[in-house]
Amino acid sequence: MWEYEHSVETTATPEALWHHWSTVAQWPEWNEGVEKIEIDGPFQAGSVFTMTPPGDEPLRMRLTEVVPGKLFTDEMDAGDFVVRTVHSLEPVTPGTTRVTYRTEISGPAAEQVGPQIGPAITADFPDVVAALVRRAEG
Repeated sequence: MWEYEHSVETTATPEALWHHWSTVAQWPEWNEGVEKIEIDGPFQAGSVFTMTPPGDEPLRMRLTEVVPGKLFTDEMDAGDFVVRTVHSLEPVTPGTTRVTYRTEISGPAAEQVGPQIGPAITADFPDVVAALVRRAEG
C-alpha cells in the first residue's frame, strides 16, 4: 500500500468547510486541480462523480462514505489498484479545526503503481487545502 497525508489547522468552522466540500459544482472555483466536475446524485455515499483535471482525461469516482460535517471518502477503482482519499474535519480546540486529506493506494498493483501515480495525485494537496481554508475563513 502507498499512502500520503496532509493536514492544516484553521479558524474556519467545520460548517463552512463542509459547505465548500458538499457543494461539488463549485469545486473548480477553489480547487485548481479540477477543471470540470459533475455528480450523479446528492453528496452521499454511493453517488458517482466525474472529475476532469486540467489537461487530463475525466476520472470517475464514487463517494464511499459521507458523514456530514466530519468527513467524506472518495474512491477510484482502477481494477488492480484502488485510490481512496479521506477528507476529514476534526475539532482541535474551540475555534480551531484540523483539515486532513489522506490518500491510500491499495490492491495487487499498489506497490508498483503507488510510487508512480501517488505523488502526482497528492502533489497539489497543500495548495488545495490552503485554497479551501482561505475560502472557508473568508
